[in-house]
Amino acid sequence: MTFSSLEWCQPGTLRILDQQHLPRQLEYRDCHTVADVVEVITTMAVRGAPAIGVAAAYGMVIAAQSADDSTDAMRTALEDADAQLRASRPTAVNLFWALDQIRAVWSPEIAEQPASEVRAAIERAAASLFEDDLKVNLAISKAGAELLPHDALVFHHCNTGSLATTGYGTALGIIRVAHESGKVISVLVDETRPRLQGAKLTAWELQELGIPYRLVVDGASGHFMRTETVHACFVGCDRVAANGDTANKIGTYNLAVVARHHGVPFYVAAPWSSIDLITATGDQIPIEERSAREVTHIEDISVAPTGAIVANPAFDITPAELITAFVTERGLVYPPFTENLANQATAS
Repeated sequence: MTFSSLEWCQPGTLRILDQQHLPRQLEYRDCHTVADVVEVITTMAVRGAPAIGVAAAYGMVIAAQSADDSTDAMRTALEDADAQLRASRPTAVNLFWALDQIRAVWSPEIAEQPASEVRAAIERAAASLFEDDLKVNLAISKAGAELLPHDALVFHHCNTGSLATTGYGTALGIIRVAHESGKVISVLVDETRPRLQGAKLTAWELQELGIPYRLVVDGASGHFMRTETVHACFVGCDRVAANGDTANKIGTYNLAVVARHHGVPFYVAAPWSSIDLITATGDQIPIEERSAREVTHIEDISVAPTGAIVANPAFDITPAELITAFVTERGLVYPPFTENLANQATAS
């Protein structure tokens, strides 16, 4: 890949690949303020749970670098930035997990260390999150690739590749590793309405990687599972509850239901930062409601009557009983998920 979803540029600039312009053009945006970072997360210029978490971490670096040296000013700036970033996207738990990691660095030290040391500690922590995400991606990808036969047709929903992470990806990373290991992989790519991340992003990444694919409409999964031999579905996730219920891009639940009907294994690639053992079930996961315009328009073209009433949840909840296994950096997790997710957390 010749691009990076985000990178930290000195002095004090977070550069993100603006995914709103793909696949037509590669356009980067520089974030110099916390408000800039909030804006690119909210508008989905940067998206994907792992990438959102890392972007938020660097938003905290920007806040620290912009604050005055006094303890009170620094604390106020960091508290305000933390609150703004937490409010930017409600569903992806990686966002809150990353901000918790950064808070654990600055909160106990801010009254005891010079401002320069606090800033340096926050930047080191953000850099560590960036580097760790790539290691997690590779571990997930290698573990998941072993689940596929030599010749495999795979369904994929949304985008879970390098664009959604700091590099390589999760569910799409699994497909990539299988392809690079010599397996003959072909992908059925859901277009992923309404923002078309499958059409705009996943198809583009697969094309860049030279992996054969067919772009299909979201409603076609049943047709292809009935008429062709689909070996597995691989999707990512934005949050996994303690019982295994999973929040992911809207349309994931539909794909899981169809996969269960046709006996197709349904795997969720889940970095441990997406697993929320504090939240008991999917019913407790907040679902982001996004702008009606995402549904009524494609790009700037209206496809609905003026005044159309729209419901536009960005995510749905796939019940745990429809999931074959989770692929994490710590290994595969099979049912019963309430027990085995908790066991893996304790063991690791």
